[in-house]
Amino acid sequence: MTTRKESIFDTLDQVKATLEFLAASGVTGFDCSEETLERVEQWTRWNNEAQRSESLEDIQIDLGDCRRCGLSETRTRIVFGEGNPDARLVFVGEGPGYDEDKQGRPFVGAAGKLLTKIIRAMGLEREDVFICNIIKCRPPKNRNPMPDEIETCSPFLERQLAAIQPEVICALGKFAAQTLLNTQTPISRLRGRFHDYQGVPLMPTFHPAYLLRNPEGKRATWEDIQQIMDRLGLKK
Repeated sequence: MTTRKESIFDTLDQVKATLEFLAASGVTGFDCSEETLERVEQWTRWNNEAQRSESLEDIQIDLGDCRRCGLSETRTRIVFGEGNPDARLVFVGEGPGYDEDKQGRPFVGAAGKLLTKIIRAMGLEREDVFICNIIKCRPPKNRNPMPDEIETCSPFLERQLAAIQPEVICALGKFAAQTLLNTQTPISRLRGRFHDYQGVPLMPTFHPAYLLRNPEGKRATWEDIQQIMDRLGLKK
């Protein structure tokens, strides 16, 4: 059970991470604008005791045999996500593919093997991080997720992130980055620097599936990953 003292330190750590992000973005002070007040409200929501007490198991039980959108009619298995429930780093992808749909696990196909190599190059194992997606069910023929499917499913991702409370989030690809950051900015312009998600530093980078088709993007992706390593204090 988390003590009150530990809870205070956790909150201070979140505030520190946000202040570091703001400083890196060129912010030199605060005002009482609506934008600033919204940022403070985000801190409050992230550290809300009701969210903190919700476990990944609770969320998975609530998700159940989900029939909330049309993807339930064509999927084989729900892919909830897997890894360390207390992970310092969370990878968020787009959605399950063929292999993930069959196994019920995220990133186990060719793109998953590349992600595993990236994680190991960081000095970590898959069991050290948490891996999940914006949507939990495979779209037919691996098409892009529809806006209504993202809208229906993304609240479960938000609850997962609130339960884990990672120190850094890595958004893999366009849909993950644009959904979490609520933007239509292309991934090519988002990547390369940290953004803010609920007070947590978020690094967008290219999806491993993209890298399999475009190997020239690997250098830029590794540069993004190295920034994450620096933020987490991992050895290069």
